[in-house]
Amino acid sequence: MNATAQDTTAPAPQAGAPARDILAAVRAGRTSDLPGLLKPLDRVQRRELLAELKALRADLRSQGWENWRERDLVNPALVVAGAGCTTGAAAAASWIAARDLRRWQALPADTLLKVLSDREPRLLGDLAHRLAARAATAEQDYPLIRTLVGIAGCPMPTTDGCLEGWASSLPAARTSLTEALRGDPYTAELVPHLFETAEPVPSLGHWSGEPVGPYHWPTALAAIAEEGLVDRTALLDGCTARLLRGGTAPHLKPYLAILQALQPTAEEERERAADWIALAADAPSAVAGHAQQALARLAAAGGLAPRLLAEMSLTVLFRPEKKLVRAQLVLLGRELVRDPAAAPELLPVLGEAFGHTDTDIQERALKLAAAHLVDDPDVRAELAACAHLLSPLHRARAVEVLGPDAAPAADHAPYQEILPPPPTQIPLAPAPESVEETVELVAAAVNSRTTSVEEFERALDGLVRHAHRDRAALAAALRPALAGRWWLDPERSHHFTSDLPGIEHVAAAVLDVRPAAHARTSWPESGGWRSDCHHPAFHVASHARVVEAARHIAGRPLPFLLSFPTHANGSLDPRTLIERLAAYERLGETPAPADFAQALLRTRRDPTAIPEAAALGLAEGDRLAAWLGEDGLPAAVTRRTAPTSARHYDVWPSHLTLDTAERPTVLHRFPKPFRELGQARRATGRCWDGDGDATLVAALPEDRETLAAWSLPAITSCAIHEERGGTSVLPLLAAAGGPAAGPALHLAVATGLGARHAEDRLNAVDALLALAARGDLDAERIGSDLGEQLTLGTVKPNRLADSLRTAAATGACTTTWSVLSAALPALLAGTADPRGTGELLETAADCVEQSAVVAPHPAGLAAVAARGGRSRLVTQAARLTKALDRNRETAPA
Repeated sequence: MNATAQDTTAPAPQAGAPARDILAAVRAGRTSDLPGLLKPLDRVQRRELLAELKALRADLRSQGWENWRERDLVNPALVVAGAGCTTGAAAAASWIAARDLRRWQALPADTLLKVLSDREPRLLGDLAHRLAARAATAEQDYPLIRTLVGIAGCPMPTTDGCLEGWASSLPAARTSLTEALRGDPYTAELVPHLFETAEPVPSLGHWSGEPVGPYHWPTALAAIAEEGLVDRTALLDGCTARLLRGGTAPHLKPYLAILQALQPTAEEERERAADWIALAADAPSAVAGHAQQALARLAAAGGLAPRLLAEMSLTVLFRPEKKLVRAQLVLLGRELVRDPAAAPELLPVLGEAFGHTDTDIQERALKLAAAHLVDDPDVRAELAACAHLLSPLHRARAVEVLGPDAAPAADHAPYQEILPPPPTQIPLAPAPESVEETVELVAAAVNSRTTSVEEFERALDGLVRHAHRDRAALAAALRPALAGRWWLDPERSHHFTSDLPGIEHVAAAVLDVRPAAHARTSWPESGGWRSDCHHPAFHVASHARVVEAARHIAGRPLPFLLSFPTHANGSLDPRTLIERLAAYERLGETPAPADFAQALLRTRRDPTAIPEAAALGLAEGDRLAAWLGEDGLPAAVTRRTAPTSARHYDVWPSHLTLDTAERPTVLHRFPKPFRELGQARRATGRCWDGDGDATLVAALPEDRETLAAWSLPAITSCAIHEERGGTSVLPLLAAAGGPAAGPALHLAVATGLGARHAEDRLNAVDALLALAARGDLDAERIGSDLGEQLTLGTVKPNRLADSLRTAAATGACTTTWSVLSAALPALLAGTADPRGTGELLETAADCVEQSAVVAPHPAGLAAVAARGGRSRLVTQAARLTKALDRNRETAPA
């Protein structure tokens, strides 16, 4: 059968008049007519019609996206007709749930039920369960599934999609969720299964209103459990089992809310004591806190054995959440007061708290041990063995409480700073020597969503080299590897009306596939456009390279690319470029303008290579010599404080920004597509998210100060507007070449240390440590930048504390302290938001104690330490003061 969607007048020979009428109705989208047209057909006629419908479906599926209107018209009718022609439940479910027939359209359920009305109830029940088993469509198909179940009289399916369809249908059914649950015949059957889904049923977590509101799932479930409509024990067991399965805090939030709404009795909590202990150890904070409170109630009633409390305490005291640890110490203290005989079992677990990062928790644990210490040498010895974990601030008190065994062993080894290995320049593999390897690289680059700098450059240079050697052989090998690309399809190539992206543009030139005559370029080539963001400028310059390479392949192919980097970060050795220019001269080739421009931007500025470049006697050699001198110097960077403003739908509070001056050589002597890279640029706000950071760095690998200045708006957005991903460029810039890290890169790293999200802060920490490992870090400069950013509010103290705590945890305590010592005065003087200052002081004290650094007190520290009270700010200031004084006293003369 060769009928197509466009052929509406010539039916296949074996299609009778009824079949022709049905096919015409399907093609016209007359879905409501189909039940009457299908009813007279017998099994043989339906089987023959199904073959026609399959051919029509295949034809629609093969058409391009431009025929979406026809597909949307035909598909609902095609679903109904195909379901009416299938004879088995499996075939019907496969047809109805097919994604190519559904798209975003709702299923014509009423019409489907009409064409299926003559089927046996057993088959309809089987169909309902098969539709429910299809995860992609079960939720959408719930109304149909429910009706089929009602007709068949079979149990309701309990698949994840069916449960979500049921749950999401309830609030709209009645005035309140509780009433809807009471009136639904499947409530008792389905509610226990809500806790067994692989992912939380979204409706559970998307309730609206307060607990007293009409659509609050936890309140509604508790109400029907109270009425006996569902088994209360099943709900409690389901909640605890789901919490024990684990997951993220948002995933577990609805189950915790249901558990809290049920308000378990003391007996119900006692029966689940083992579950609470497990949750307190490993669950997210909110769940662990609830379990901890349940265990505290059990302990207060004498229902928790000391052995179980000790077991639970060992795991909770090991957790990083300070609130949970403090609450556990309070629980231990109450239990020791209530039952002093439990001290031998409970006191040893306090040693776990001695190693907590919060010195206040250490102090509380030590005080608790001192208050309840029993005359038991084993208990005393266990606690003394953990005393070395205490901060030096508490070790003297530990010796007083626990005896001389608590004194730390003398450590005569000097502190040694641990930094990561300095970033090294990794040589880039040469272009592929064989056509086969080139084709493999090109196919991988074309078919991959992301392509590394190395893969792109090797594929591009490979295409250029082998097109120069034997274009016909390269094309013969390349065509089958790219057979799936749309621009090679003769029926779709008329859509080739603009430049192809990246490596595809060059591959198309090799295969002699060109845009239509009316094609336009997708990229501007002149300087008549401007953007506040630097990404478009890089796009234009990058695309100019591939367009130029493709143009040469179509005419006179280049022997190789001058701009092919020698290192993986995009850097190009100047002497390698000199050798390539000499080879071009021997071959009688003229360098391509865009290729040579990119080569200059990539060249490592080594003044010792200037004489060799000048000795070439070529215009390009003279340009290279000038570039290695003053012509290639990076743009000057100007720092300013931008006032509060509203831009790009955001309010930007006052913040530091960097403007770059123009680069005359790039602006006036480079090809037009590159000139925007030489324009003066005034930072004005958020940056458009363009190419990958590695690609940008590879375009200007020797100008990291310029890139840092241009990247600062995106990094600042990560701190001010809680964006993600803006700091990913920082480790690359820290490892890039060019002059030593200057003020732009230091300010960018300082800003990244205050990013909202932990992964962005980690990028800034990596950059900080890389700069330190290279000897490029100016700690006083970055500390001063941090002080200014703290004062402006761009960087929050608590986020900075997390970043620097991470840096110190790697073993870089001296580096971390050197940054902190320059940043703290702004906080201690009261010019910045004081919230989180205590955390920064704690990190500073940790670094001073571990590194034994000898340094003066930061300005304002003594005044803060002298304040009264027991706030974290005051206690940590006093601790830092004592640590600095102790280091000065114990330092060798």
